[in-house]
Amino acid sequence: MRANPVREAKFLPLSVGFRCSGCVQRMADEPAPPPLEIRWSGVTDTGRFRKNNEDAFLALTFDAREVRYLGREGEGSMQEADYVFAVSDGMGGAKAGEVASKIATEKITKLLPASFKIEASRADSGFAEVLEEIFLETHASLVELGRHYEECRGMGATLSLCWFMPGWMAFGHVGDSRIYYLPKDGPMRQVTEDDNHVGRMFRRGEINEREARNHPRKNVLDQVLGGKTRKVDPQLGRVGCLPGDRFLICSDGLIDGMWDRRIDEMAREELSADRLVQYAVAESGRDNTTAMLIEVG
Repeated sequence: MRANPVREAKFLPLSVGFRCSGCVQRMADEPAPPPLEIRWSGVTDTGRFRKNNEDAFLALTFDAREVRYLGREGEGSMQEADYVFAVSDGMGGAKAGEVASKIATEKITKLLPASFKIEASRADSGFAEVLEEIFLETHASLVELGRHYEECRGMGATLSLCWFMPGWMAFGHVGDSRIYYLPKDGPMRQVTEDDNHVGRMFRRGEINEREARNHPRKNVLDQVLGGKTRKVDPQLGRVGCLPGDRFLICSDGLIDGMWDRRIDEMAREELSADRLVQYAVAESGRDNTTAMLIEVG
Protein backbone atom coordinates (compact mmCIF):
# COMPACT_ATOMS: atom_id res chain seq x y z
CA MET A 1 0.00 0.00 0.00
CA ARG A 2 1.40 3.36 -0.96
CA ALA A 3 1.49 6.05 1.69
CA ASN A 4 -0.93 8.44 0.02
CA PRO A 5 -3.19 9.87 2.75
CA VAL A 6 -6.47 11.44 1.73
CA ARG A 7 -7.30 14.60 3.67
CA GLU A 8 -5.14 13.24 6.51
CA ALA A 9 -7.43 10.26 6.72
CA LYS A 10 -6.24 7.00 8.18
CA PHE A 11 -6.55 3.60 6.54
CA LEU A 12 -8.48 0.96 8.43
CA PRO A 13 -8.43 -2.81 7.88
CA LEU A 14 -11.56 -4.83 7.29
CA SER A 15 -12.03 -8.44 8.20
CA VAL A 16 -9.11 -10.75 7.53
CA GLY A 17 -8.98 -11.80 3.89
CA PHE A 18 -10.48 -8.63 2.42
CA ARG A 19 -8.30 -6.52 0.14
CA CYS A 20 -8.88 -3.00 1.42
CA SER A 21 -6.25 -0.58 0.12
CA GLY A 22 -9.06 1.87 -0.58
CA CYS A 23 -10.50 1.83 2.93
CA VAL A 24 -10.59 5.36 4.29
CA GLN A 25 -12.20 6.78 7.41
CA ARG A 26 -12.61 10.48 8.29
CA MET A 27 -10.72 11.69 11.32
CA ALA A 28 -12.94 11.76 14.39
CA ASP A 29 -12.42 15.51 14.94
CA GLU A 30 -13.88 16.54 11.58
CA PRO A 31 -17.10 18.39 12.50
CA ALA A 32 -18.82 18.37 9.09
CA PRO A 33 -22.19 16.59 9.04
CA PRO A 34 -22.56 13.68 6.63
CA PRO A 35 -23.75 14.62 3.13
CA LEU A 36 -27.33 13.57 2.43
CA GLU A 37 -27.82 14.74 -1.16
CA ILE A 38 -26.47 12.91 -4.20
CA ARG A 39 -26.21 13.72 -7.92
CA TRP A 40 -25.03 11.46 -10.71
CA SER A 41 -24.33 11.24 -14.43
CA GLY A 42 -23.62 8.08 -16.42
CA VAL A 43 -23.01 7.19 -20.07
CA THR A 44 -21.51 4.41 -22.19
CA ASP A 45 -20.14 4.56 -25.74
CA THR A 46 -19.21 1.80 -28.17
CA GLY A 47 -16.08 3.66 -29.26
CA ARG A 48 -14.74 4.30 -32.74
CA PHE A 49 -13.73 0.79 -33.75
CA ARG A 50 -15.85 -1.81 -31.92
CA LYS A 51 -19.16 -3.02 -33.33
CA ASN A 52 -20.64 -4.13 -30.01
CA ASN A 53 -20.73 -2.41 -26.64
CA GLU A 54 -19.83 -4.96 -23.96
CA ASP A 55 -19.76 -2.26 -21.24
CA ALA A 56 -22.76 -1.61 -19.01
CA PHE A 57 -23.56 0.73 -16.15
CA LEU A 58 -26.13 0.53 -13.41
CA ALA A 59 -27.90 3.07 -11.18
CA LEU A 60 -30.23 1.97 -8.37
CA THR A 61 -31.74 3.31 -5.18
CA PHE A 62 -33.15 1.13 -2.42
CA ASP A 63 -34.66 1.19 1.03
CA ALA A 64 -35.84 -1.58 3.35
CA ARG A 65 -38.78 -2.39 1.05
CA GLU A 66 -37.74 -2.16 -2.59
CA VAL A 67 -35.13 -1.41 -5.24
CA ARG A 68 -35.81 1.24 -7.89
CA TYR A 69 -33.92 1.78 -11.15
CA LEU A 70 -32.60 5.25 -11.90
CA GLY A 71 -31.98 7.16 -15.12
CA ARG A 72 -28.57 8.05 -16.52
CA GLU A 73 -28.69 11.46 -14.80
CA GLY A 74 -30.45 12.68 -11.70
CA GLU A 75 -30.33 13.71 -8.08
CA GLY A 76 -31.85 12.46 -4.83
CA SER A 77 -31.68 12.31 -1.06
CA MET A 78 -29.99 9.71 1.13
CA GLN A 79 -32.23 10.51 4.09
CA GLU A 80 -34.66 7.73 3.23
CA ALA A 81 -32.75 5.57 0.73
CA ASP A 82 -29.27 4.34 -0.21
CA TYR A 83 -27.85 4.47 -3.76
CA VAL A 84 -25.82 2.01 -5.82
CA PHE A 85 -23.85 2.72 -9.00
CA ALA A 86 -21.76 0.22 -10.92
CA VAL A 87 -19.77 -0.25 -14.13
CA SER A 88 -19.14 -3.62 -15.77
CA ASP A 89 -16.85 -4.38 -18.72
CA GLY A 90 -17.74 -7.66 -20.41
CA MET A 91 -15.49 -10.00 -22.36
CA GLY A 92 -15.80 -13.29 -24.20
CA GLY A 93 -19.23 -12.62 -25.68
CA ALA A 94 -21.15 -9.78 -27.26
CA LYS A 95 -23.62 -9.62 -24.36
CA ALA A 96 -21.16 -10.28 -21.54
CA GLY A 97 -21.34 -6.86 -19.94
CA GLU A 98 -25.10 -6.79 -20.16
CA VAL A 99 -25.37 -10.28 -18.66
CA ALA A 100 -22.99 -9.47 -15.81
CA SER A 101 -24.88 -6.27 -15.08
CA LYS A 102 -28.22 -8.09 -15.13
CA ILE A 103 -26.99 -10.85 -12.83
CA ALA A 104 -25.41 -8.31 -10.46
CA THR A 105 -28.68 -6.38 -10.45
CA GLU A 106 -30.54 -9.53 -9.43
CA LYS A 107 -28.13 -10.08 -6.53
CA ILE A 108 -28.35 -6.44 -5.47
CA THR A 109 -32.15 -6.58 -5.59
CA LYS A 110 -32.12 -9.68 -3.42
CA LEU A 111 -29.48 -8.72 -0.85
CA LEU A 112 -29.39 -4.96 -0.35
CA PRO A 113 -32.91 -4.05 0.90
CA ALA A 114 -32.38 -6.22 3.98
CA SER A 115 -29.10 -4.38 4.56
CA PHE A 116 -30.58 -0.87 4.47
CA LYS A 117 -29.25 1.43 7.21
CA ILE A 118 -26.12 -0.66 7.83
CA GLU A 119 -23.64 1.51 9.71
CA ALA A 120 -20.63 1.39 7.40
CA SER A 121 -18.46 3.31 9.89
CA ARG A 122 -18.25 0.20 12.07
CA ALA A 123 -15.51 -2.21 11.02
CA ASP A 124 -17.62 -5.15 12.21
CA SER A 125 -20.74 -4.11 10.29
CA GLY A 126 -22.19 -6.28 7.59
CA PHE A 127 -21.64 -4.10 4.51
CA ALA A 128 -18.47 -5.95 3.47
CA GLU A 129 -20.17 -9.32 3.82
CA VAL A 130 -23.14 -8.12 1.73
CA LEU A 131 -20.90 -6.82 -1.05
CA GLU A 132 -18.77 -9.94 -1.00
CA GLU A 133 -21.88 -12.10 -1.37
CA ILE A 134 -23.01 -10.05 -4.38
CA PHE A 135 -19.65 -10.59 -6.09
CA LEU A 136 -19.38 -14.27 -5.23
CA GLU A 137 -22.93 -15.06 -6.38
CA THR A 138 -22.48 -13.05 -9.59
CA HIS A 139 -19.25 -14.96 -10.29
CA ALA A 140 -20.92 -18.30 -9.63
CA SER A 141 -23.84 -17.44 -11.90
CA LEU A 142 -21.56 -16.45 -14.80
CA VAL A 143 -19.51 -19.63 -14.38
CA GLU A 144 -22.71 -21.69 -14.38
CA LEU A 145 -23.92 -20.01 -17.58
CA GLY A 146 -20.63 -20.83 -19.26
CA ARG A 147 -20.92 -24.43 -18.13
CA HIS A 148 -24.35 -24.96 -19.70
CA TYR A 149 -24.37 -22.65 -22.74
CA GLU A 150 -21.74 -22.83 -25.45
CA GLU A 151 -22.21 -19.17 -26.43
CA CYS A 152 -21.47 -18.11 -22.85
CA ARG A 153 -18.39 -20.31 -22.34
CA GLY A 154 -15.43 -18.24 -21.17
CA MET A 155 -17.61 -15.17 -20.72
CA GLY A 156 -16.48 -12.87 -17.94
CA ALA A 157 -16.78 -9.31 -16.74
CA THR A 158 -15.21 -6.73 -14.48
CA LEU A 159 -17.42 -5.09 -11.86
CA SER A 160 -16.81 -1.92 -9.87
CA LEU A 161 -19.67 -1.03 -7.51
CA CYS A 162 -20.27 1.94 -5.19
CA TRP A 163 -22.88 1.87 -2.42
CA PHE A 164 -23.68 5.33 -1.04
CA MET A 165 -25.22 5.92 2.39
CA PRO A 166 -25.13 9.06 4.58
CA GLY A 167 -21.47 9.91 5.14
CA TRP A 168 -20.03 6.83 3.44
CA MET A 169 -19.31 5.14 0.14
CA ALA A 170 -18.78 1.38 0.41
CA PHE A 171 -17.32 -0.36 -2.63
CA GLY A 172 -16.60 -3.71 -4.20
CA HIS A 173 -14.33 -4.34 -7.17
CA VAL A 174 -12.95 -7.06 -9.44
CA GLY A 175 -11.00 -6.49 -12.68
CA ASP A 176 -9.51 -3.36 -14.25
CA SER A 177 -12.44 -0.99 -14.29
CA ARG A 178 -11.73 1.69 -11.70
CA ILE A 179 -13.19 3.79 -8.90
CA TYR A 180 -11.60 7.20 -8.33
CA TYR A 181 -12.15 9.42 -5.29
CA LEU A 182 -12.05 13.18 -5.88
CA PRO A 183 -12.30 14.94 -2.50
CA LYS A 184 -13.43 18.54 -2.69
CA ASP A 185 -10.25 19.80 -1.03
CA GLY A 186 -7.67 17.18 -1.93
CA PRO A 187 -5.98 15.31 -4.78
CA MET A 188 -7.73 12.59 -6.75
CA ARG A 189 -6.79 9.04 -5.89
CA GLN A 190 -7.65 5.62 -7.29
CA VAL A 191 -9.24 3.57 -4.50
CA THR A 192 -9.43 0.30 -6.44
CA GLU A 193 -6.56 -1.91 -7.58
CA ASP A 194 -6.25 -3.14 -11.16
CA ASP A 195 -6.30 -6.94 -11.00
CA ASN A 196 -3.26 -7.55 -13.18
CA HIS A 197 0.53 -7.76 -13.06
CA VAL A 198 0.93 -4.34 -14.66
CA GLY A 199 -1.21 -2.79 -11.93
CA ARG A 200 0.94 -4.36 -9.23
CA MET A 201 4.12 -3.11 -10.90
CA PHE A 202 2.66 0.41 -10.98
CA ARG A 203 1.59 0.28 -7.33
CA ARG A 204 5.09 -0.84 -6.33
CA GLY A 205 6.60 2.09 -8.23
CA GLU A 206 8.41 -0.17 -10.73
CA ILE A 207 6.80 1.54 -13.73
CA ASN A 208 5.21 4.96 -14.24
CA GLU A 209 1.77 5.82 -15.65
CA ARG A 210 3.05 6.09 -19.23
CA GLU A 211 4.75 2.69 -19.04
CA ALA A 212 1.67 1.11 -17.51
CA ARG A 213 -0.58 2.52 -20.25
CA ASN A 214 1.70 1.20 -23.00
CA HIS A 215 2.56 -2.17 -21.44
CA PRO A 216 1.75 -5.08 -23.82
CA ARG A 217 0.12 -7.08 -21.00
CA LYS A 218 -1.98 -4.32 -19.47
CA ASN A 219 -5.22 -6.05 -20.51
CA VAL A 220 -4.27 -9.48 -19.14
CA LEU A 221 -6.31 -9.81 -15.95
CA ASP A 222 -5.63 -12.06 -12.97
CA GLN A 223 -9.33 -12.35 -12.19
CA VAL A 224 -12.75 -11.38 -13.48
CA LEU A 225 -16.26 -12.45 -12.63
CA GLY A 226 -16.84 -15.65 -14.57
CA GLY A 227 -14.31 -16.44 -17.28
CA LYS A 228 -11.49 -18.75 -16.27
CA THR A 229 -11.26 -17.36 -12.72
CA ARG A 230 -11.64 -20.27 -10.32
CA LYS A 231 -11.98 -18.30 -7.10
CA VAL A 232 -12.81 -14.62 -7.08
CA ASP A 233 -11.34 -12.31 -4.42
CA PRO A 234 -13.16 -8.95 -4.55
CA GLN A 235 -11.56 -5.81 -3.19
CA LEU A 236 -13.88 -4.31 -0.56
CA GLY A 237 -13.65 -1.06 1.34
CA ARG A 238 -15.29 2.18 2.37
CA VAL A 239 -14.55 5.88 2.00
CA GLY A 240 -15.82 8.62 4.29
CA CYS A 241 -17.64 11.33 2.31
CA LEU A 242 -17.82 15.07 2.90
CA PRO A 243 -20.03 17.57 1.02
CA GLY A 244 -18.62 18.33 -2.41
CA ASP A 245 -16.72 15.05 -2.77
CA ARG A 246 -17.00 13.30 -6.13
CA PHE A 247 -16.47 9.72 -7.27
CA LEU A 248 -15.82 8.36 -10.75
CA ILE A 249 -16.48 4.76 -11.83
CA CYS A 250 -15.16 3.93 -15.28
CA SER A 251 -14.19 1.12 -17.63
CA ASP A 252 -10.65 0.79 -18.99
CA GLY A 253 -11.77 2.41 -22.25
CA LEU A 254 -11.88 5.77 -20.46
CA ILE A 255 -8.38 5.22 -19.02
CA ASP A 256 -7.05 4.42 -22.49
CA GLY A 257 -8.09 7.88 -23.70
CA MET A 258 -7.33 10.00 -20.62
CA TRP A 259 -4.36 10.54 -18.34
CA ASP A 260 -5.12 10.70 -14.61
CA ARG A 261 -4.33 14.43 -14.52
CA ARG A 262 -6.87 15.12 -17.26
CA ILE A 263 -9.49 12.99 -15.52
CA ASP A 264 -8.96 14.97 -12.32
CA GLU A 265 -9.33 18.29 -14.13
CA MET A 266 -12.42 17.44 -16.17
CA ALA A 267 -14.27 15.48 -13.47
CA ARG A 268 -14.17 18.55 -11.23
CA GLU A 269 -15.28 21.08 -13.84
CA GLU A 270 -18.85 19.82 -14.25
CA LEU A 271 -20.85 16.74 -13.34
CA SER A 272 -20.94 15.31 -16.86
CA ALA A 273 -19.97 11.72 -17.59
CA ASP A 274 -20.81 12.38 -21.24
CA ARG A 275 -18.08 15.03 -21.47
CA LEU A 276 -15.48 12.63 -20.07
CA VAL A 277 -16.48 9.82 -22.42
CA GLN A 278 -16.58 12.05 -25.49
CA TYR A 279 -13.05 13.26 -24.73
CA ALA A 280 -11.70 9.73 -24.17
CA VAL A 281 -13.31 8.39 -27.35
CA ALA A 282 -11.90 11.29 -29.39
CA GLU A 283 -8.42 10.65 -27.96
CA SER A 284 -8.53 6.87 -28.34
CA GLY A 285 -11.86 5.15 -28.90
CA ARG A 286 -10.20 1.74 -29.30
CA ASP A 287 -12.46 0.19 -26.67
CA ASN A 288 -15.97 0.56 -25.29
CA THR A 289 -15.93 3.52 -22.90
CA THR A 290 -18.14 4.00 -19.83
CA ALA A 291 -18.18 6.48 -16.96
CA MET A 292 -20.38 7.28 -13.96
CA LEU A 293 -19.68 10.52 -12.09
CA ILE A 294 -21.28 10.98 -8.66
CA GLU A 295 -21.24 13.92 -6.24
CA VAL A 296 -22.39 13.98 -2.62
CA GLY A 297 -23.39 17.19 -0.88
